[in-house]
Amino acid sequence: MQITRRILLLAVAASALLTACATGSSGADETPPIVFVHGNGDSAAAWTTTLWRFESNGWPRSRLHAIDMPYPLARDDDTQPQEGRSSTAESRQFLADEVAKVLRATGASRVVLVGLSRGGNAVRNYIANGGAATVSHAILGGTPNHGVFANPAGRTGNEFNGAGPFLAGLNAPKGTDGAEVTPGIKWMTIRSDNNDLYAQPDGTWIGAKGTPTNVTFEGPALKGAENIVIAGIDHRETALGPQAFAQMFRFITGRAPRTLAIAPESAVVLDGKVSGYGAGNLQGTAASNVALSGAVVEVYAVDAATGSRRGAALHRKTIGADGRWGPFQADGSARYEFVVTAPKGLEPAYATTHIYRSPFPRSSFVVNLRAERLTDADKGAAAVITMTRPRGYFGVPRDQISLDGKSPPAGIPPGVAGVGSTRLRLADASARPVEGRFNDERIVGSAWPAATGELTVLELTY
Repeated sequence: MQITRRILLLAVAASALLTACATGSSGADETPPIVFVHGNGDSAAAWTTTLWRFESNGWPRSRLHAIDMPYPLARDDDTQPQEGRSSTAESRQFLADEVAKVLRATGASRVVLVGLSRGGNAVRNYIANGGAATVSHAILGGTPNHGVFANPAGRTGNEFNGAGPFLAGLNAPKGTDGAEVTPGIKWMTIRSDNNDLYAQPDGTWIGAKGTPTNVTFEGPALKGAENIVIAGIDHRETALGPQAFAQMFRFITGRAPRTLAIAPESAVVLDGKVSGYGAGNLQGTAASNVALSGAVVEVYAVDAATGSRRGAALHRKTIGADGRWGPFQADGSARYEFVVTAPKGLEPAYATTHIYRSPFPRSSFVVNLRAERLTDADKGAAAVITMTRPRGYFGVPRDQISLDGKSPPAGIPPGVAGVGSTRLRLADASARPVEGRFNDERIVGSAWPAATGELTVLELTY
């Protein structure tokens, strides 16, 4: 009871502080609200470290808004309904509704929009179709503005076809200078020099090796925008990496950020949504951000060296219609295991998903948890461990990567960084620690028996 009361008091105090920051005499009223739009298949959680970096440079938390598209995956053909996926029109309308909410909540007249990959498509579509008056700056990281491929003779209904009507319409020249951006707004694109898997001249990363995509490394750039190139970064890092953050901050404020480091908070509160695949409890194959109501989340403190639990669950909650699993008052130096147990009777069934994370130096309300499944390829394995990097890809030899002592892990080829997760299947059913490393980040989790429907996820933060 006392812990719950402390959480509520902390949340009230934080809310009051943020309101004071947003409306007081500190000048925060002049700080524009920023709306962050994630990419294809992602969630608001993608922006975790970007939010922390803005906060660490004095941006009020109340003016940072990362949104969750309910159905984040694009349709194969934008003109044809597809279960569990969204059209460009649906994404645009959802963003419009979210911007309206932010403007009402903050009292601001305009927002900054930041989009990663497909999120940039929604940003451009919203601005081009009625939203321009509500936007001061638009920042697009890794957005395939000229397509992932450009084929005027095939798959023209695909949102990512640079020769299809959607992108061709957005890129139509505006004015005598041939600008591809809506006027009256400050535009910036951020791209990699040659390490973005979705801006490649060859179709290897879209399942068409040896076939020209008719897209170049410069595909994300736009005429009329400030176009930034950062060498070596991957597709996700064009919006989620520290160098991209530095460019965003400079573009919005006119000055460099004070720090790229994440300043720790003395009191850390965590929360987020629980989701799965399909429309909530209606099963499907497409990842969604719709609440998985009836699921149960438990949080355990674990030993950093072994991944073993340090006592009973510190937090337990059954998920309701809003999908929220918190709030949970955390120790900013502790390591945690988040356990998601889906409701019974769903087919195909979810695994009991054990997610291990690095410590949380700051509060976050986008610690989103997605229940996972064991696949046909996992049959026969005694234990299954996934190591995933939601805010970037694994690059060889760019990064130092290992999983359970193997470096690099299976399935991560050298060259363009295009793999964001790797799967390890163990023949030994005994519970034991499994270590994942990515450069300076290290996570240790426990192997859980696949025979009882358990699955381990080592989720990297950086």
